[in-house]
Amino acid sequence: MIMLHNDWDSILESEFQQDYYLQLRSFLKEEYQTKTIYPDMHDIFNALKLTPYEKVKAVIVGQDPYINQGEAHGLAFSVQPGAKTPPSLANIFKELQSDLGCTIPNNGCLLPWAEQGVLLLNTVLTVEARISKSHAKKGWEKFTDAVLAALNQHSTPIVFLLWGKDAQNKGKIITNPQHLILQAAHPSPLAGGRFFGSKHFSQANEFLKEKGLEVINWQI
Repeated sequence: MIMLHNDWDSILESEFQQDYYLQLRSFLKEEYQTKTIYPDMHDIFNALKLTPYEKVKAVIVGQDPYINQGEAHGLAFSVQPGAKTPPSLANIFKELQSDLGCTIPNNGCLLPWAEQGVLLLNTVLTVEARISKSHAKKGWEKFTDAVLAALNQHSTPIVFLLWGKDAQNKGKIITNPQHLILQAAHPSPLAGGRFFGSKHFSQANEFLKEKGLEVINWQI
């Protein structure tokens, strides 16, 4: 039984009992026993554990976890303390500097965002080492759809930051007009040029302020 130790437990209780999730769990058990899988199995649900449902103010949707050792720890785009900042995250920090004047941090751990109500949710929550999207189409997409569907019903306005095609495909789930959807290219070096200038961080804070909610301190 998965325990997130916050209000997500009751929201997702039935999801963890669905046939597709039980099949996914069996697949993951075999994968973790026979291969190198990221993140550590105890970190898979860190995004949900660290950001309770009622505290979500913003959602950043990523793709799947980083594929190199010592990086992924269950938060989209974030890396473990001490890990080198990956190119996509470096581009995020550059956009933050341009948008809000934030200084480039000396680490890539986004835990301070999660603690402020930024749900850092990948569309797929696990990956085999060095093989991007190796756990795609195994059931995670349906699970993260359920997470976003629950957030769509949230009583408080939320801003959704959807970067790249995989994230933008999730946008169709967000139908509640009280929420704000911001879309941009993925911050990877391949598309980073189209990510720069999106000013999503300032737009997110302007939206939260307009709704009478506390803004996010994006400085790491």
